[in-house]
Amino acid sequence: MRLRITAAAVAALAVAAAGLALWTRAEPIAPVDPPAAAAAPAVLAAGARVVALGDCMVCHTARGGAAYAGGLGLDTPFGTIYSTNITPDPETGIGRWSAQAFRRALREGVSRDGHLLYPAFPYIHTTRMSDADIEASYHYLMSREPVRATPPDNALVLPLNFRPLLAFWNMLYLRPGDAGIPARQATPLERGRYLVDTLGHCASCHSGMNLLGGERHPPFQGGNIDGWDAPALTRLTGGAAPWTQAELVDYLRGGLSGAHGAAKGPMRPVTERLAGVPREDVDAMAAYLMSIQDAGPAAAPAAAPTPPSADLSADLPGRRLFAAACAGCHAPAAPMMRVDGRPGLARSSAVLGERPDNFVQTVLHGIPWETGSKVYMPPFADTLSDAQVAELAAYVRTGLAGRAAWPDTATKSATLRKETPQ
Repeated sequence: MRLRITAAAVAALAVAAAGLALWTRAEPIAPVDPPAAAAAPAVLAAGARVVALGDCMVCHTARGGAAYAGGLGLDTPFGTIYSTNITPDPETGIGRWSAQAFRRALREGVSRDGHLLYPAFPYIHTTRMSDADIEASYHYLMSREPVRATPPDNALVLPLNFRPLLAFWNMLYLRPGDAGIPARQATPLERGRYLVDTLGHCASCHSGMNLLGGERHPPFQGGNIDGWDAPALTRLTGGAAPWTQAELVDYLRGGLSGAHGAAKGPMRPVTERLAGVPREDVDAMAAYLMSIQDAGPAAAPAAAPTPPSADLSADLPGRRLFAAACAGCHAPAAPMMRVDGRPGLARSSAVLGERPDNFVQTVLHGIPWETGSKVYMPPFADTLSDAQVAELAAYVRTGLAGRAAWPDTATKSATLRKETPQ
């Protein structure tokens, strides 16, 4: 009897799942032949600009893989989602997608064949892209070299690997857009809002997620991505080392601010893409971000840099470690500190952050060398223990920056060492 009841329940669930799949699946859009010729140079240039502003290559390129060929694993609280191939390969990419299918994916989160896309693809933001930007980005991607590459299967927990359930998520969080703000008609502030909210989808990282995987509101209050803290974008002018608009432009365009330090972790490739767009776009983004700052009281200013003492006999926790591993580059008299006006650690965003995550990540994994980059730091994961990382953090945070020490940094180091091996 119990077996028959169980079988009936399973059958009912199967019927319900099948019905839900039919109800949520959109009509497929017929495949087309890949374009025979590339679009006009002006259209391709506009598309390259849009794709760079949207950071498309950042997520759609696996480590060591071909650009835009997908396969990058995006870790979420619900499992790993692998980005798709958006090169014009006709079999594994978007080579047989029409402009209509491409537009539907960006506006509605629906693939060409009708299945729902996971919101790791930020369609809740790209839904507000202008028609002109969607068209230009389509032609640019179709002009890329086709790459035959199939990403691994997603590794999501049950029942979240059942795509039709995304229909309910979309009902909560997808607000189809109004075709955006035409770039030629927008004021700089309007243009900045469009770039931050829509193309740049900055809220995806800088807002954090709720239990359902939706972005927290109000947006831009800070989040955590891949073990890195994404700071609140509404408190840039009120922190221990307040930002100016000019400093923010320098950081976004070059990945290095003379007053705050270097871009690290997931933010570094974003700044690499922004380095290739017109300055007016980054100026507009910075202007908009400065316009949304909280009006609360400013935090106490950071203490002035205190150079490490040459007399190591009066030891403080981490002083010897700093002298041995860090002073060659980060002491005030170090030659590197004279290059490009680099800031001391007392003003580094990673040191002044509310949490130790970014400092620990940087110490453990360094900043990889990239051709043409002004920033490099070797990793110390194989050199320093978690206890030593904690001692170093305490010395830099209290002895150099004059801030209260972070609690339980050794545990944080052990966690990040395990979760983000590099």
